[in-house]
Amino acid sequence: MKAHANSLNALGIGRHKEIVVMRLGSLLSLVLFFVAAALAQSTLPHFTVADHHGSVTLLGRSPSQSKTTVIPTVLVPVTLSFVANPANGRPATLSSLSAVPAVLHSPVFARFGFSDSEHTQYADALLRSAVHHAAGWHTLLGSPAVHPLHITIPPRAGYLLSDGRTGGKMAILDVEYLERRIFAQLPSEKGKLFLIVTPNAAYYTWSDATICCSWGAHGIDPATGDSFVLGTYLHAAPAIVKEQDVQPLTQQLAEFVLDPEHNSLFHGDYAHAPGNHFAAWKNPVTGRCSGTGIGSDYFLLEPTDVNLKNNFPFSKPYFASTAARMYHLQNVALPFWYGASSKSFRRQHSFPDAQILAASAQSCQSATQVSPGTLVATSQIIPKPIGKMRHEHQLIGYWTGEDSTGALFPLHDVSPQWDNIIVAFAAPVSGGPEGALRFTLPQGISSRQFKSDVASLQQQGKTVMLSLGGGGEFFKLDQSAQVPVFVQSVEHLVAKYGFRGIDLDFESPSLDLAPGDTDFRHPTTPSIVHLIAAMRQIKAHFGPKFLLSIVPEGSQVPAGYDTYGGQFGSELPIIYALRKDLSFVDIQDYNTPPMEALDGEIYQSHTVDYHAALADLLLHGFYVGGNRAQWFPPLPASKVVIGFLVGYAQPSVVSDAMRYLMTGNAPVGTHYRLSNSYGYPHLLGAMFWNIDMDRRQNYKFSNLIGPQLHHFAVQP
Repeated sequence: MKAHANSLNALGIGRHKEIVVMRLGSLLSLVLFFVAAALAQSTLPHFTVADHHGSVTLLGRSPSQSKTTVIPTVLVPVTLSFVANPANGRPATLSSLSAVPAVLHSPVFARFGFSDSEHTQYADALLRSAVHHAAGWHTLLGSPAVHPLHITIPPRAGYLLSDGRTGGKMAILDVEYLERRIFAQLPSEKGKLFLIVTPNAAYYTWSDATICCSWGAHGIDPATGDSFVLGTYLHAAPAIVKEQDVQPLTQQLAEFVLDPEHNSLFHGDYAHAPGNHFAAWKNPVTGRCSGTGIGSDYFLLEPTDVNLKNNFPFSKPYFASTAARMYHLQNVALPFWYGASSKSFRRQHSFPDAQILAASAQSCQSATQVSPGTLVATSQIIPKPIGKMRHEHQLIGYWTGEDSTGALFPLHDVSPQWDNIIVAFAAPVSGGPEGALRFTLPQGISSRQFKSDVASLQQQGKTVMLSLGGGGEFFKLDQSAQVPVFVQSVEHLVAKYGFRGIDLDFESPSLDLAPGDTDFRHPTTPSIVHLIAAMRQIKAHFGPKFLLSIVPEGSQVPAGYDTYGGQFGSELPIIYALRKDLSFVDIQDYNTPPMEALDGEIYQSHTVDYHAALADLLLHGFYVGGNRAQWFPPLPASKVVIGFLVGYAQPSVVSDAMRYLMTGNAPVGTHYRLSNSYGYPHLLGAMFWNIDMDRRQNYKFSNLIGPQLHHFAVQP
């Protein structure tokens, strides 16, 4: 969920839970990193085309010259090793060494007939489709030297998924970790392009597994100044992965050719990132705002990609049949599509298939901000009324007090369908003592009005809680002396406003497991140990009726089934230690990368299968990180809530998922089978981020899911 709206609006994600905290050792290293990033320039040939909004830099030499430029290339096949699985003691390995011949014979290096008159490489054909050029102008990748690498992936940097039906394997990796490890081993060779090929890997960025998935990275490595393309080669991948062979690799290669000065490790405002920039553009398939550069911000996905966040990327391929085999190539947008306007650019929107993008990009307009204190306009649809005020199954939602334009949304205007309103957020005090939290009401909502609204709702039988943390907020309790500061600030806020409970929303990397912390039953990470102690103190202070909840990202709980370390499984120790005190656990199904379920199959978000599979992990229990000596016991269904994001979820999918989980009646097309074939009729309910987004979408979730939950009767 959550806070951190501005940078995410460009993705169409809204106030969604993303992490911007960087894991750099010190302020000095942070400054040096950005200085290096700002000064890094490509040592490969490149040229610039002036444009009405500035300029666009492309790979190669001037297209006005009838010359062939050969880019010296090093092909780097990577072998990935994952730490030994405690169940069998053997490390798992994936290697792209066997893919080297296929890559060499593909249109990446071999010439292919992209038109009737030209046989050339993929990158050269792309450039010749993008700009007007002299007849003999070419930019080719040279015959590469091959430099294999071996990289070990610790639990905190990714995990390996296995397809139970086909045996295919897929890695989900931290792309920043991998880039740094690769360039720590590669000798720096200015003036060469490193084409780095990983086997069956999808990536998350910013070291946060909830920002997933891409097929790689490209640009200039800021530590070495070397130019690179990092992409995956797909072979015998799980069935859920739809792209094949060199398509992911050609996507990253194409984006590098069109933006050779990109820095994939840049953190911050993309308007100031190195490389080419355009007006914010809208994805032509999904209709979502996607970025300001070549490919989308964060994920580097093409406008031709149709996948939703946290799924494996997918685009319709271009088929290239060579003497060796059939290859799948990426269709990409050319600069003219993004809005680059110059006599030098050809008026072609996409390559290789010129018909994939038939029109120029549509721009994304930012929401018009209103004056502070402006009231939210009423919805076109009336929220459904409600009968009795207390229900066995609950509709839970987060309230922020204002919408994306800054207009107010008072607490008393919340739809009556919501049973539990969680106020977001009490966040760490910037520059204050560690552990101290502050809660600030939107300008225009007074403390007196807010306290009155809280009391009124709770008199009606509603529950109003306070959420601690939020996306983009870094929190830690590394020292025992910080515990009283945290406890006192929380107790003060609860008493001041009359909240009935607190909700923990401390997101990665706030509670990441420290190295060597391998047993969720006996955690050693200081922040986790101290937070458990603090929560027990708060619960004891307010008494047994005081509510405690926790709302983990998918990486913080369900991913603990796949691996345990860093962000993966980081909140399992908290849930285990507080299992008797917690009122409910609410997994954010929308902040979750692809995962393996109890049935041995891989599922990805926004499907009934996914919601059922993630819930079943908590409801059935699981071996943590595959270690059969560490069983995470199941939670009672009355303490489990399924979390959805209004911006991505489909009402019909949410309704089907909740019905399936509570009754065991699987919708047509559902593959995952619940461990309990009769379902979980005592499941507590559903959560949404957030209440205002639902209101702005005419209550399409609360008016559907609220009555569904409230009218569901548990059979005696």
